[in-house]
Amino acid sequence: MMNSQRDIRLLLSDVDGTLVTKDKILTAATLAVGRELREAGVALAITSSRPPRGLAMYVKPLDLKLAIAGLNGGLIVDPDFTVIESHTLDLPTAKRAVEILLHNGLGVWIYTQDDWLITDAAGPHVAREAWILQFEAKVVSAFTDEHLSQAIKIVGVSDDHARVASCEALAGKDLADLASVVRSEDHFLDVTSPEANKGAVVGALSRLLNIPTQCIATIGDMPNDVSMFLKSGLSIAMGNASDAVKAKAIKVTDTNENDGFAKAVRKFVLGTVAA
Repeated sequence: MMNSQRDIRLLLSDVDGTLVTKDKILTAATLAVGRELREAGVALAITSSRPPRGLAMYVKPLDLKLAIAGLNGGLIVDPDFTVIESHTLDLPTAKRAVEILLHNGLGVWIYTQDDWLITDAAGPHVAREAWILQFEAKVVSAFTDEHLSQAIKIVGVSDDHARVASCEALAGKDLADLASVVRSEDHFLDVTSPEANKGAVVGALSRLLNIPTQCIATIGDMPNDVSMFLKSGLSIAMGNASDAVKAKAIKVTDTNENDGFAKAVRKFVLGTVAA
């Protein structure tokens, strides 16, 4: 059975702040609508700023069969983690990104295809991120050219959210067409290849699955989700999103703490609950 209003054939969902609660839990309602999507013939795929390894815990509960787009689309893998696409930053851009982040007082992490690299094991959010991803970072004394030449995502980290937002604007202007620069959390600023953004994920899945983009729905909560909103036929912002993110979506649902994902699926995708 297909959604009669929009003919949605694929739902592409962000993970943190959208699919899971703040405690990173898939609620009973979320698992239930996952089954309802399958029964209705609507495919489910996930995309995240996390590396694919840090999404492995959701494959079995959600019975994911499609590509998983990690690192904001910088690394796209099959559910068995075979690499489909990988987009690294070029070395000069990676070097410049690290310079900008450090100059503006942000800590720096680097994600490659295989590793999460840090220089400070006691830095902000390291311990929580390891708990979320369910694997540990690799501590290095400094980021070498070898590390930077393999960088798929460079992250600026700070609990000064205003500083992160300011750096987003500065780095976005400085790196211009050389990189995608966008916040994935209030405390994370992600720098990836221009080809590594969630809007590009919509296009990649459209090609891989032969599904027109107008038949793809997207749902998310952060600025890095806006690019996929702009490329899909139906876009849904979470209730916990900022007003700026909500303004870019066609629909708005409840928060991730109040089963906003499940409500959105039933109201806007499946149409089983009145919108």
